[in-house]
Amino acid sequence: MARSKRRTPIFGITTAESEQWDKRIANRRWRSAVRRALKFDADILPERREHSDPWIMAKDGKRWMAEWAREEPSAMRK
Repeated sequence: MARSKRRTPIFGITTAESEQWDKRIANRRWRSAVRRALKFDADILPERREHSDPWIMAKDGKRWMAEWAREEPSAMRK
């Protein structure tokens, strides 16, 4: 079986696999705040950023791989 290879040399700065649970919790909070606002006929709906902070999530962003490391086949494996 062939090994899959990354097409774009961008990696997450983390030891976490994904931010799936962080995003789910943030979206649940936001949707519940929107429902409450609509229930009480609010003129302004809450913003998504009011209920989530990217700095407290599992990943700290992404970074491009160095040019010299891109030539190494094992570095580009998924």
